[in-house]
Amino acid sequence: MKDTTTGLGRWVLRTSQEVQFEVLETVDLLDPENPQLRQVPGGGEAHGPRLTVLDEAVDEFFGSRVRKYFSVNDSSMSYMTIPAGDEHKTIENVLRVASRLNEIGTERSGTPPIAMGGGVVQDVVGMAASLYRRGIPYVRVPTTLLGQIDGSVSAKNGVNFEGFRNRLGTFHPPPLTLIDRSFIATLPIRQIRSGMGEVLKMALIKDPELFRLLEQFGPMLVEERLQDTGTQTSKSEPGRQVMHRAINGMSSELQKNLWEKDLLRIVDYGHTFSPTVEMKARILHGEAVTMGIVYCAALALNRGLLPQEDYSRIIACAGGMGLQLTHEMFKDVDLLKRALADTVRHRGGSQHLALLTGIGQTTFVEDITAREVEQASQIVQRI
Repeated sequence: MKDTTTGLGRWVLRTSQEVQFEVLETVDLLDPENPQLRQVPGGGEAHGPRLTVLDEAVDEFFGSRVRKYFSVNDSSMSYMTIPAGDEHKTIENVLRVASRLNEIGTERSGTPPIAMGGGVVQDVVGMAASLYRRGIPYVRVPTTLLGQIDGSVSAKNGVNFEGFRNRLGTFHPPPLTLIDRSFIATLPIRQIRSGMGEVLKMALIKDPELFRLLEQFGPMLVEERLQDTGTQTSKSEPGRQVMHRAINGMSSELQKNLWEKDLLRIVDYGHTFSPTVEMKARILHGEAVTMGIVYCAALALNRGLLPQEDYSRIIACAGGMGLQLTHEMFKDVDLLKRALADTVRHRGGSQHLALLTGIGQTTFVEDITAREVEQASQIVQRI
C-alpha cells in the first residue's frame, strides 16, 4: 500500500493464530500400562530423546517410578531436577533447562520436554520452551493443588526478577497438561491450604455453589488432601467436585482473554496487594492470595459493597480451612500503597480493582483512596 501523502511505502500485516490446548484428567499416570505420559501431544510417540524436568520434592517421592515408567516403555528420556521454592524461579534456571535441551538435541516439534512438579518447574520449563528455537511444545504435569486448579489452564510463564514476582515472562501454553489428583495426596498440609486459597478465590468471584462446598466440606477436604477418602466425602466426592468446578471456572475466564489484552480480569481478585507481600514475606503464593482476598473483602465491606453477613462467611470459611487470614505486612499502609501503585503500572495505569458485591459477584473500581487502604488495614487487624 502506498502512502499518497509522503510517497513512502507503508505495510500493515494482520494475522491470527488459533490456539488449542488440552487439560486432561487421568488416574495412575505413572502406571507403565498408562500410555498418556509417553505420548506426544497430538498422538504418537517421540522419535528422539526427550527431557523430563522434576523439582527436587517430586524427584524424591516419584522419581524412581517416573524413571521406571519410561524404562519399561523403552522411551529415550533424559532427566534433570531443579529446586522447589519461589527463590529458584529465575532466569538462570530457565537457561539451565535450555542448555539441557540443547545438549540432548531437542527438536522443534517431535521431542517435547515434560515439566513435572509445582509452579516453579512449570514456569521455568514453560518459559524455556517458549524461548528455545523460538518456541517448542512441552507437556505439563502439575503435582501441586495450586498447579492443578490454577496453573493447569494458564498460558503464562514467568520468573521473578529484581525483587518483583513474574516480572519477566511469556505467553506459551503447552498443548497438553495431565492432571492426576493422587499426586497431591503426598503434599504437606500447608501446600494444600495454599492451593485452597485459589479455590476460594474462584468460588468468591463466580461460583456460589463452589463456596457452599467449601463451607460444608472445607476442613475435611484439606485434611484428606481432596482425595475423598472419608466416610462423609467418599460418596459425594466433594474433592473431585471442587477440583472440577475450580478448573472449569478458571478455564472459562481465561479462554475469552488468554493473552490478557483486556486488563479488566476478575481472576485478578486478591492479586492486587498480595504480590508485594508474597515476595517480601517469602510466603507461598496461595497464602498471599488468601490474605489479598480477605483484605479486598475488607475494602468492599468498608465501601458498603459487600454485606457484613457475606464478609463474615468469607472469614469463617477461610479460617475453617486453616488458611492464614492476614500478615503483619497488611498493617504497613505505606507498603500497601506502594503495592497498589505497582499493580496500577502493571494494569496500564488503571486500578482495575475487582471487589466483591456478594458471594459469586464482583465489580471493578478505579478510585480506591489512600484513606480506604488504611481503613481496610484496620479492619483486617481486628480479625
